[in-house]
Amino acid sequence: MKQNSANNFFYRMLCGAFLGISVIAPGISGSIMAVMMGIYDDLIQIISNPFKEFKKNVTYLLPMGIGALISMVLLLKALDFLFAHYPVPAYLLFMSLIAGGIPTVVDEIRQDAVKAKHFVGTFLAFAFALSIGLLAKSDFAIGIDTTDATTTAMRIYLPICGGIAGMMSMVPGMSISMLLMMFSVYEPLLALATGILTPSGWFTAPWYQSALIVATVAVAFLVGMVLFSNITKVIFKKHHTLGFMMVLGFMAGSVISIFPGLPQGFTNWVLSLVAIAVGLGISYLFKILGKKFNM
Repeated sequence: MKQNSANNFFYRMLCGAFLGISVIAPGISGSIMAVMMGIYDDLIQIISNPFKEFKKNVTYLLPMGIGALISMVLLLKALDFLFAHYPVPAYLLFMSLIAGGIPTVVDEIRQDAVKAKHFVGTFLAFAFALSIGLLAKSDFAIGIDTTDATTTAMRIYLPICGGIAGMMSMVPGMSISMLLMMFSVYEPLLALATGILTPSGWFTAPWYQSALIVATVAVAFLVGMVLFSNITKVIFKKHHTLGFMMVLGFMAGSVISIFPGLPQGFTNWVLSLVAIAVGLGISYLFKILGKKFNM
């Protein structure tokens, strides 16, 4: 874990901001963002054993938590508007962010010899990520009415989904939002979170009710993340090349699964090209900053 400083503090705040966006932006993997920003190894080490060197862990994670909270509060409605009115440029922005992180993963793979069996892992990861994305876009039947998040069934179902999402969040390439979409709970949770952040609804019974539901999902998510992180840590420690070859497969599957199609109209084309350039630019910036602050 790198030494703390003012520069590292603000860099980790920036990392946290993008990790926060990855939670609410469809198709974006927070773990891939962490790999791209050079903080994945530290995160998996902390999350797998959060109470070891607890004070140092809190110091390391605090700026990320601040950044994630700020980005989610400020951008929740903005992203909702963007995906509602300009979905193609929005998805292309995040596709380019993911694609821009591929060179970072390739650099990790080059550290060891690549064997034929590693490509099997890449294919399986690609197929899994693509399947999750396609299921999220389809009318995947779950047998539960998810239109009302306050029912007894949903109060049980939502934390279960949160726990599964937490487990999968530690797998680079897996998108939390895509999994929640597949379980048909992404929109209900987004609506609850948006309602909590609406000042006009504060100090009312629905607000407290929504906050309690979201809190139970968050706790289940954290429990799932901690429990599964140890397995993920072992894979990347003992099977480094296979782990990152699978990351490459997850990334490829994620990019394809969230492809929204070609833009329609001049304005969308311009916005899409700008979005791609911005996404690749941010990816490159993180690669440079990651090397600077994580040396």
